[in-house]
Amino acid sequence: MNALLRLRQAFQSSEIGERPLRRGGTVTAINPNVIVAEGMAGYSALGDFVDIGDGPNATRGEIVQIEPERVLVAPCDNAHSLSINDIVLHSGAMHARPDEGWLGRVVNAVGEPVDGKGPLIPSADRPEPGKRRSAMMRARVGEPFRTGVRVIDIFTPLCIGQRFGVFAGSGVGKSTLLAMLARADSFDVVVVSLVGERSREVREFLEDTLGPDGMRKSVAVVATSDESPIMRRRAPLCAMEVAEWFRDRGKRVLFLVDSVTRYAHALREVAISVGEPPVSRGYPASVFTDLPRLLERAGPGGPQSGSITAIVTVLVDGDDHNDPVSDSLRGILDGHLVLQRSIANRGRYPAVDPLSSVSRLADRAWSDQERNLVSQLRAMIALYEETRDLRLMGGWQQGADPELDNAVATVPRIYDALKQSQPSPPDADPFTELADHLRNDQKA
Repeated sequence: MNALLRLRQAFQSSEIGERPLRRGGTVTAINPNVIVAEGMAGYSALGDFVDIGDGPNATRGEIVQIEPERVLVAPCDNAHSLSINDIVLHSGAMHARPDEGWLGRVVNAVGEPVDGKGPLIPSADRPEPGKRRSAMMRARVGEPFRTGVRVIDIFTPLCIGQRFGVFAGSGVGKSTLLAMLARADSFDVVVVSLVGERSREVREFLEDTLGPDGMRKSVAVVATSDESPIMRRRAPLCAMEVAEWFRDRGKRVLFLVDSVTRYAHALREVAISVGEPPVSRGYPASVFTDLPRLLERAGPGGPQSGSITAIVTVLVDGDDHNDPVSDSLRGILDGHLVLQRSIANRGRYPAVDPLSSVSRLADRAWSDQERNLVSQLRAMIALYEETRDLRLMGGWQQGADPELDNAVATVPRIYDALKQSQPSPPDADPFTELADHLRNDQKA
């Protein structure tokens, strides 16, 4: 009995007492994207984290499939350094525990600092990430805000708590437009998730685009293109956990993801690696389940909490705006902005197609006068674009159609007024700016 008492006292006074013994198993198979571990299926849950291996070759992973005798683990780092019979220790669920001290910091997909500014202090609050709220318990969306981008504030105005997508092919200006939207001054906190980006662009976006002033109220969650699929998959989820923490404390949060398509690619890689069959152009069915699970977490909270306004970029594969991810996201989001390569080739930035872009909450942002004006502008632009080929072939004669004459004279000046570069200051009143530009052009 005395020996047992001494053993118990030694256990309680040691580091083992502070960190209880952990259950685990061993590695029995290693694939490029998945590790098979046996001996831990009985107490594991999907999404739990594990520590794999020991010493300098150790890595972490997430449990992505559970079978009767084994579990499949997607490693966070390179799996090539692991070996058969390496130990696997169960760590349990892993969630970000943000705090006010996270503002101005850059973290990876598991909430660890990567900016070289020292450790982060976790919040004392116990996180409840992803807690589903009833639709009837959420506040309604309706308060408009100015983004500072003229073409958006005129044709597709946004509201606090809205979920909005920027759809474009590669190199058309998605990231630049997202940087312009990040400058909106209607928000207390900005949470940025850069998924699958080039390392060079990460520093440029954070240091040059957001700048010191923008970073002071921002938290960036980064997973570059060379990181594992599980890290790229977790980056938006970690960022959403951070955004939810600030929202639940009454903050207005702007949630930016660049890009949600690369998040879908990471979902696809993980799902296929565990044997899920593809059902739509190589995408497994679980991809189209996980996309709304992430984006539905944005929006207004309860009566006493703040809101999350989500603006995500969508990389359109091959400029096909009907690819499975783009098509699915248009049904999930509360509006979409379409960037066209043909517009960018004409030197007009942002390369927004106002006829294809929609904000489902625009009627709550426009006044009656603004709504009528935008309707007239859309009709004029539609007439101008529909007759472009006819005019190029010489089939238009001035005076034959007064509406077309007016469109030919006015629409190019509207396009010129909508041009806006990233360094230019945000516009507080876009309709006044547009009217002033048209008036000055007419005098000239």
